[in-house]
Amino acid sequence: MPFIPHTEADVRDMLAVIGAETIDDLFDEIDPRLRNVSLDAIPEGASEQEITRLMRERAGRDEGGLCFIGAGAYEHHIPAAVWEITTRGEFYSAYTPYQPEASQGTLQVVYEYQTMMCGLTGMDVSNASLYDGASALAEAVLMAVRANRKSKSRRVLLPKSVHPFYRQVARNICANQAIDFEVVDFDAEHGTVDRAALDRWAGEDVTALVIPQPNFFGALEDVDALTDWAHDNGALAIGVVNPMSLALLKAPGRWGGGDGADIVVGEGQPLGAPLAGGGPYFGLLCCRKKHVRQMPGRVVGRALDADGCDGYVLTLQPREQHIRRSKATSNICTNQGLLVTAATIHMSLLGPEGLRRTAATCAANTRALVERLTAIDGVSRVFDGPYFHETVLRLPMAADAALEALAERGVFGGLALADHYDGLNDTVLVCATETKTAGDLDAYAEALAAVLETHAAPA
Repeated sequence: MPFIPHTEADVRDMLAVIGAETIDDLFDEIDPRLRNVSLDAIPEGASEQEITRLMRERAGRDEGGLCFIGAGAYEHHIPAAVWEITTRGEFYSAYTPYQPEASQGTLQVVYEYQTMMCGLTGMDVSNASLYDGASALAEAVLMAVRANRKSKSRRVLLPKSVHPFYRQVARNICANQAIDFEVVDFDAEHGTVDRAALDRWAGEDVTALVIPQPNFFGALEDVDALTDWAHDNGALAIGVVNPMSLALLKAPGRWGGGDGADIVVGEGQPLGAPLAGGGPYFGLLCCRKKHVRQMPGRVVGRALDADGCDGYVLTLQPREQHIRRSKATSNICTNQGLLVTAATIHMSLLGPEGLRRTAATCAANTRALVERLTAIDGVSRVFDGPYFHETVLRLPMAADAALEALAERGVFGGLALADHYDGLNDTVLVCATETKTAGDLDAYAEALAAVLETHAAPA
């Protein structure tokens, strides 16, 4: 059976009803230059065998190397069982569980994921889930505007120490909704939010303050003081976290001297998702129970059936097809369900102690890497203070050139920051996860020393 079941007679009848002679007449408002595009550059169709060979050849172009790039996506070890289970048919092809009686397995996985995320963040409720960490921040901002009814300003304080891509996405999604993002600078010595810079907003109407932990530079913010500042000034506190770091750091639900952060978001990629050329990833979002009706995405709850057995259902369904359109929130979750499944299995396999050991090894490896690299003449840390598993180094040469030379030696040495921050020329954000050995760290140091020596040598 063809995918579209209409016969030619059906098509003629429908065109006659709407007064069009041909299907092309339905698109006559489109510029002919856009409709009549030559397809000469598209090759002839290929067989499955030919396509398979072509894709293998192209995949082979991706040369391996030692990766010390972090900046929001991290190379972690993923146990083989994670994706062996995740790609089983019952998970791999599962769709939105509208019929709970037929979707108990999917619903239970989501419930387990939500429970784990609440335990990790110290929050009351978790959704499942969002596109990525950047879109999760944008959704948190929209949620904060809806939830903070006392604030009328729609002003959100967004520190420069938040990931630059997150800031860009948040602006792109929220700017046309009359939300005003105001930039908070970072302290040049420590790379964290400049507390003195916050004074200009003290006592004013502020809707929310975004608090990264760790921030984009890998530095640890004074989250207690920032959370208290937000609440003292009538603003909601939005935490942006790396979930792996929460195995070691204080949970956002305990930030400050009160009830902690109001909303917590982050990139879930460290929990079982491979780098995979940039995706797919998933965004996590948790909040206080009092804000749950403003939270986008699905929430699964556990109940008892008529026989007294556990049953799982969609407790809150915020889509416009379920409730009045004016009451609906975003529902970006179906396509990310597979990544949530992988994260649930990943956290189940590692457990709290496994996550703690992984996070601790990441932190230790990065410190060992920094020790090796800063022993090289001209290489130094840019910011003082504690950090998790990445930090910023200054090089005695252009960062882009150094990274290109390192890549030729099989080392992906980090991310140059000059394109994202004024004043951080010749700086590199470096990261080391638990996947790196002492030999890997030595290899990076040796490669960088060789690159700098070549650069310093007279022409």
